[in-house]
Amino acid sequence: QLGVTMSPSRLPLVTHSAASCFRPVDNDLLSYKIHKYIGALGARVICDNIPGLVNKQRQLCQRHPDIMQAIGEGTKEWIRECQHQFRHHRWNCSTLDRDHTVFGRVLLRSSREAAFVYAISSAGVVYALTRACSQGELRTCNCDPHKRGRDKDDRGEFDWGGCSDNINYGIKFSKTFIDAKERTVRDARALMNLHNNRCGRTAVKRFMKLECKCHGVSGSCTLRTCWNAMSDFRKTGDYLRRKYNGAIEVMMNQDGTGLTVANKDFRKPTKNDLVYFESSPDYCLQDKAAGSLGTAGRVCNKTSRGTDGCEVMCCGRGYDTTRVKQITKCECKFKWCCSVECKDCEEAVDIHTCKAPKRAEWLDQT
Repeated sequence: QLGVTMSPSRLPLVTHSAASCFRPVDNDLLSYKIHKYIGALGARVICDNIPGLVNKQRQLCQRHPDIMQAIGEGTKEWIRECQHQFRHHRWNCSTLDRDHTVFGRVLLRSSREAAFVYAISSAGVVYALTRACSQGELRTCNCDPHKRGRDKDDRGEFDWGGCSDNINYGIKFSKTFIDAKERTVRDARALMNLHNNRCGRTAVKRFMKLECKCHGVSGSCTLRTCWNAMSDFRKTGDYLRRKYNGAIEVMMNQDGTGLTVANKDFRKPTKNDLVYFESSPDYCLQDKAAGSLGTAGRVCNKTSRGTDGCEVMCCGRGYDTTRVKQITKCECKFKWCCSVECKDCEEAVDIHTCKAPKRAEWLDQT
């Protein structure tokens, strides 16, 4: 197995301490700062104060401040998606909101988690830019100009109309901007990042759908007007989560020009597979060097045998149980017309949380 580590200068933009336009750590900072200050200070000042940008990225930032703002505003969406996908796992993306330095440590390791973060963040950029195009928020693009005239599908002919999402523009700019960082060097980690970036970008396009409006007598579909639209971002998240589960361990090939499967007994990765170099920590204990917050205090499911179960989530340390009172709606009745009236009912609920490790055990990891 090829161990890959990264010096601070080679970290992806997500790990830098100021607003990074497309990486997880600073997305909150980005959304607030760029949105609030870009008009007042000007694009050059803003872009010059984003650490970690290579020259090409800085030039694109200065040339397209509206695009940078769209990326910043769309960042929270894929952070939420990452946290949703891993909500029942020891690593749950919480480091995105808590401590960017810890999250940076996660990305120092060329693990499955790093692969997923690169893919979901790249997908998020494509999604945000494509949506901004359709909403008329960007000067350099709008609806897909190629969806004009007549076309046909398995239901027959239709007219292109409405506003088709310009997914190709989103993919093209995302590739140019995000991949510029990785193309400044040609090492194993750069190849891994480029591969996973591409996987994320194409995942959004995979779930494009044709939406139509029928015209005719009594709503009959004698005539149809259709447009291409992105699906909900959840579909992309679900897809990349499955790719995370089946991620393939790779290594640099002998001539140093590409990646090859680390274990010859496994299939070679395709362009749609996530790839990684290093195994993941177990994330049981707080270990800042590995970017692990540990699972102490995490809520677990006493009856589950899955990853959200107390035995797995708490790593065998046991759990504490607290009884709390919750107010729920009950005895609901329909009242004519047209409302539902419910009573507030109080019930006692047991909440189970993972025990903290013993002090000696915790000190071993710090």
